[in-house]
Amino acid sequence: MTEAPRADTAQLMELLSVSLGVYYGDFTVAAASENLTASQGKALTVLRRGPAAMRSLAETLTCDASNMTGIIDRLEKRGLVRREADASDRRVKNVILTAEGERVTDAIRAKMRATQEGLDRLSGEDRDSLYTLLERVFVFPPAV
Repeated sequence: MTEAPRADTAQLMELLSVSLGVYYGDFTVAAASENLTASQGKALTVLRRGPAAMRSLAETLTCDASNMTGIIDRLEKRGLVRREADASDRRVKNVILTAEGERVTDAIRAKMRATQEGLDRLSGEDRDSLYTLLERVFVFPPAV
C-alpha cells in the first residue's frame, strides 16, 4: 500500500493564505456590521486577551504608533476601550477593553458565519488536532 502524498511547505502556505483570506473577509464584514474598520476590530480582538500597552498593540497589529493612537482614540470615543497609566511606568499607557468592547468583540465573532460553519464541520477530535497544530506553528514554536 502506498502512502498518501504529503503536502509540502509551499502547498501549506497557499492553503493558509486561502484560509486567512476567508477568515479576514468574514471578520471585516462582521466588524463593519458593528460600524468598525477591520483595524479597529483587530485591536478589540487583541485586547480581548488582556490589556496591552499602546506600543505593544502597534507591534502586534504591525502598524505605526501614530496610526494606533488614532485607532484607539476612535474606540475610546465609542466607549469600547479606555486608557490607563501603567502602574510601574506612568509614561506607558495601557489600553483596556470595556464591558461594551467585550460585547462588541463577541458580536463580531458571532457574526463570522463562514468561519463558524467551516469549523463546525470538524469533529471534536479534528478540532483538538487543529488547535494543537496551530498552537505549535504560531503560538509556541520550538526555540531555535
